[in-house]
Amino acid sequence: MKPHPMRPIPPAIDQPFWKTMALEQMNREQWESLCDGCGRCCLQKFQDGKTGKVTYTWVSCYLLDVQACSCGDYGNRTTLVPGCLVLTAEQIPRLRWLPRTCAYRRLSAGKELAAWHPLVSKDPESVHRAGISVRDKAISEVYVHPEDVDFYAIGYRL
Repeated sequence: MKPHPMRPIPPAIDQPFWKTMALEQMNREQWESLCDGCGRCCLQKFQDGKTGKVTYTWVSCYLLDVQACSCGDYGNRTTLVPGCLVLTAEQIPRLRWLPRTCAYRRLSAGKELAAWHPLVSKDPESVHRAGISVRDKAISEVYVHPEDVDFYAIGYRL
């Protein structure tokens, strides 16, 4: 239907940056704000060499503050934990171990952010209330003997 010639067309409603930009286009602040603070990527995991299946554990990196669900030394994490990965937009489609709830993974796959995501809810606690985060579930690797990590395996996929 054509708009009435005397009636102005309403301006487009502003969309949030994650709906209008590709991951590759985001600046550092936008990129970092996509992290919902769940802490799931900081959990230790095992990958079966034959099947590729990833099994998560409730054991977290020693740098993860398991109550705040944030890194205790984010700026130096890759030096202190050599296996810590700095995510890039190009890597995300190949990182099948990222939780299905991860904003980077969801946006890379063309999906929307979840309603509980802090950028959507405007509340950083919403991820915890939704039960998505590792708060009150994870245990730091500081308290787990390396030979006992598999005891903390999670029986379902994150």
